[in-house]
Amino acid sequence: MIKTVETPRPARPAFLGELFEVLTARGRRLLGRRDAAAAAEAPDLCELGEALLSRRGEASGVVLAEGLLAAFEHADEAARLTFLQNLADHFGPGTEAVRSALQAVERDPDDIDAVEALHAAAEPRRQELFRRLNLAPGGTAALVRMREELLRHLRHNPALRRVDHDFAHLFSSWFNRGFLVLRHIDWNTPAGILEKIIRYEAVHAIQNWDDLRNRLQPTDRRCYGFFHPQLVDEPLIFVEVALTEDIPDNVAGLLDLDRQPIAAERARTAVFYSISNTQRGLAGVSFGNFLIKQVVEELKAELPNIRTFVTLSPVPGFAAWLARQRQDESPDLIDADQRLAFALLDDPDWHKDSGRAESLREPLLAAAATYFLRARDQKGRPVDPVARFHLGNGARLERLNFLGDVSANGLKQSHGLMVNYLYDLGRIEANHEAFAERSAIAASDSVRRMLPASNP
Repeated sequence: MIKTVETPRPARPAFLGELFEVLTARGRRLLGRRDAAAAAEAPDLCELGEALLSRRGEASGVVLAEGLLAAFEHADEAARLTFLQNLADHFGPGTEAVRSALQAVERDPDDIDAVEALHAAAEPRRQELFRRLNLAPGGTAALVRMREELLRHLRHNPALRRVDHDFAHLFSSWFNRGFLVLRHIDWNTPAGILEKIIRYEAVHAIQNWDDLRNRLQPTDRRCYGFFHPQLVDEPLIFVEVALTEDIPDNVAGLLDLDRQPIAAERARTAVFYSISNTQRGLAGVSFGNFLIKQVVEELKAELPNIRTFVTLSPVPGFAAWLARQRQDESPDLIDADQRLAFALLDDPDWHKDSGRAESLREPLLAAAATYFLRARDQKGRPVDPVARFHLGNGARLERLNFLGDVSANGLKQSHGLMVNYLYDLGRIEANHEAFAERSAIAASDSVRRMLPASNP
């Protein structure tokens, strides 16, 4: 049995801890309680930021960082947006310092000190501001929430991309794989974390505590999550795993509360049927590829009888893509016969009629094969985001499952289609390299045979 790995708390010698508290208290007195009270009434977030960057003492800096983060949390939306805009406009690199450093490099390109000085001068001041804010208790979590706020405004405020780039740059280091701890989440995990698993589940909604128990407690179920030492009780990403004898073709059987669990020793297949990122503020920081690979290693060590590792994955963009193809008067990727058959999809209950469903099986699977193997976005990548994730990790598109998910969401996003991606441990690296270098898609022969004759 895999034991839960407890997230370590940073240790600090008692003497140093007491000294730090004394200095922090002194810093608060130096700043003045009356000034702090005035700032609380109408804080100028940018002034607080400038003050924090000007401080040299750690204790007073921590107090200012706490004050700025608290003021940002309590500010209204307009004030928070103003602060984020000011970060973009006024906390970038110092232009004079950059110009001077650049001139020094031009005078002597081989002067390593001059090159280092240019590198330091080119760093935006907001990066140092974020590092200092991170020193405050709870600073990491607060900065993740700050970026989440920024992402909500990014579409209508393109200048904020400069700030987002700096967040992403720092978070990629702060949330490096080396800092993450894999924990086995089971029915005995603290209730606070279990409540978050219910709330954060993004693929197959957890209906209630009985549903959660069915995913965590039986002998043929596992759940794992990555945690960070600064967000101790916040899973960053988690994966739910079903241990089965064969590769499943539908999700209802996996989630059935009345199913009969099997002994883990009987299982031959590990099915990753739900992967959920939990922190919107960490968008773009990749955890999933590391998570799947480490869980595979954990399961191999615990249950050597498991030889097959697959997903049962949703296809979130298929229905929208097919709708666009149907609306196009001269579609490139579906033919006239398929268009005629797809008229049946306009009836929301088409899947309940066995005759209609069967008449749609072949054209829908053919369109799905085209969607995965031929459709590309503007960057030349597969249009499906889940496909990009798993193919980029080195998986193979193994099987297309007709009516694999007949829930309301499954029918809406993919007309019930689900897919299996196979993680063949002997081929992962080669598949990854082929996809990364040439956008080559690893797919089984059975999937490739589903391509219509008009689109080989």
